Amino acid sequence: MEGAEPGQQQHACSICMEPMEPSQAHRGGADCAHAFCRACLAGHVRAKVESAGGSGGAVVRCPDASCAGALDPELCRVALPSDVFELWCAALCESLFLGARRTYCPFPDCSEMMVADEGEPEGCVTQSECQVCRRLFCARCGVAPWHAGVTCDEYDKLGEGDRGREDMMLLEMANEKKWKRCPKCQFFVEKVEGCMHMTCRCGFEFCYGCGTNWPGTDHSGCTA
Repeated sequence: MEGAEPGQQQHACSICMEPMEPSQAHRGGADCAHAFCRACLAGHVRAKVESAGGSGGAVVRCPDASCAGALDPELCRVALPSDVFELWCAALCESLFLGARRTYCPFPDCSEMMVADEGEPEGCVTQSECQVCRRLFCARCGVAPWHAGVTCDEYDKLGEGDRGREDMMLLEMANEKKWKRCPKCQFFVEKVEGCMHMTCRCGFEFCYGCGTNWPGTDHSGCTA
């Protein structure tokens, strides 16, 4: 408008094209000259972030077809509902870790996402400490709390009722003393002396070295 003060000149929303007062116009990016009304900006950001679904599309571009500028979350924050802003920030964080090996704290009251150390080969990540709740867990099999003294394979073979703290302590002791389980009843057996031929209390006979039936195959090379 001729003769009007520059600061009082109205703008048109780049999405709905409705006129806006300068105080109602929101710029979305430092490298973008387009301005938007609050409703249109919030709707555009929500639609783009939700449609991306965490697949790396967290960068929201200006809706103007002639503009390649990216919208800045901090510049848009004042115009966005809190849930939209938080959703956008979460998507941006997720996009930073695309391609990285990720794990999540298995404690239900935490579930914090963490990135596995790239220096460790796949399958070797075991004892981990959550960066938020500071509790120990197994990053390899996703078990909480950490199954100290027990391998992931051994833990996986345990029944749901055998995974308590006392059970873990027993397994740790069994590993230290090199006790073996009876292949039939899973009762722990300790060889004090003599040959590899074991007879469990359940009556099952097996080799203490290789764990197979006795006599079965040749056990001359088996060691405890």
